[in-house]
Amino acid sequence: MLAGAGRFPILFAEAARRQGRQVIALGVEGMAAPELRDVCDRYYSMPLARIGRAIRMFHRHHVKRAVMAGKIEKTVLFQPWRLLRLFPDWRTIHMWLRYAAKDRKDDTLLLAVIREFERDRIYFDSALDFCPELLVKHGFLTRRRPTAAQWQDIRFGWELAKEMGRLDVGQSVAVHDCAVLAVEAIEGTDRAIRRAGELCPRGGFTVVKVAKPNQDMRFDVPTIGMTTIQTLHAAGGRVLAVEAGKTILLDEAEVIAVADKLGIAIVAVNADELMQTMAA
Repeated sequence: MLAGAGRFPILFAEAARRQGRQVIALGVEGMAAPELRDVCDRYYSMPLARIGRAIRMFHRHHVKRAVMAGKIEKTVLFQPWRLLRLFPDWRTIHMWLRYAAKDRKDDTLLLAVIREFERDRIYFDSALDFCPELLVKHGFLTRRRPTAAQWQDIRFGWELAKEMGRLDVGQSVAVHDCAVLAVEAIEGTDRAIRRAGELCPRGGFTVVKVAKPNQDMRFDVPTIGMTTIQTLHAAGGRVLAVEAGKTILLDEAEVIAVADKLGIAIVAVNADELMQTMAA
């Protein structure tokens, strides 16, 4: 496993080991959670730009199939003196020049990583093949449900979020009264939510988070968890709408309990049904 930030790598490792699989994890330095080490059979810390080292480590353990799990913070690519900070090895430089030279979109970069590993016959699967139960099911997850006006915001935000996903800009938008407050980009969902709260101090806004059209489930699957709910509450948001069957919900029971306590509505929307209501 190539592991980034968040709870998802931990939950994946636990699920894989319950299935009797050995988990070899390479955690990205400064991103992977320290407790990941405790739930893997072998754990190694790896700088972000050392793909050659990662490939050699996988070969040492005879790894042929791998997964990606967790968030990679792309903002590091735009810090001052990035080459000195990252100090990329030759395999990373090769990947960058051959596969990622045209742009720095998420899909471009992550597909470039996959292609570089494939040169050494290491192939990537979706982590969700091992823990499909983490995908949120269709329906209302909380006691509170969206109002009629909030359903209008969900429908309005859905089209926008899908278009942003198609352009590989981001997967989330915050809207209120059918006006766009914030569009997620490189900063990530939580910071986009905070920005929406700053721009809408009276609160009550809706966040819509969707999968990209033709989402590659091997990476960058939309994910929500406790931090999402806490951030939404602190910013003044009241509704979170996600795409059913294509969004990871971490620690579901705990998240729903907290959302109920805070009066936040969470709904997992079926794309086909939503499009039908939009057309009606």
